[in-house]
Amino acid sequence: MLDLKSLIRSIPDYPKPGILFRDITTLIEHPQGFRESIKRLADAHRDLGITHVAGIEARGFIFGAGVAIEMGVGFVPIRKRGKLPGATIGQNYTLEYGVDTIEIHADVLTDVHKVLLIDDLIATGGTAVAAVGLLRRTGAVVENAGFVIDLFDLGGAEKLRALGVKIESLVPFPGH
Repeated sequence: MLDLKSLIRSIPDYPKPGILFRDITTLIEHPQGFRESIKRLADAHRDLGITHVAGIEARGFIFGAGVAIEMGVGFVPIRKRGKLPGATIGQNYTLEYGVDTIEIHADVLTDVHKVLLIDDLIATGGTAVAAVGLLRRTGAVVENAGFVIDLFDLGGAEKLRALGVKIESLVPFPGH
């Protein structure tokens, strides 16, 4: 089995001093590593009745679209405010210094859909918690989420578990 952790580059002091950035570009540049990460995320969620994969902008699009193709289901992009055409619904969430909004198309999901949330990384969980809230406002069932990286000591995965969301992550790292 391919060691995905060895394909993820760590960059010290990026984007600011004291942060150890986990860079997935080295993973997606590696054809076997990228394919394996998509397959592992999809395999962990097969046979759960998933109808759609939702990916959080921007790196969640990379993995989420691949997982959707692998599972044979639709893909729902979760974008920053103002990036989607047509009618949208949004969810505000708190950042370190302010508030931001994520959106999805208003007409894509209903209570007959079961959605798998995918992103490249779970850290503090703010965006993922907002995404679960947004998706659930449509009536869709959101019980599962997948991440390539879990920065486990930052607590984001635990916040999702507290919302009844089962977490699958491929590579654990301590958070910085």
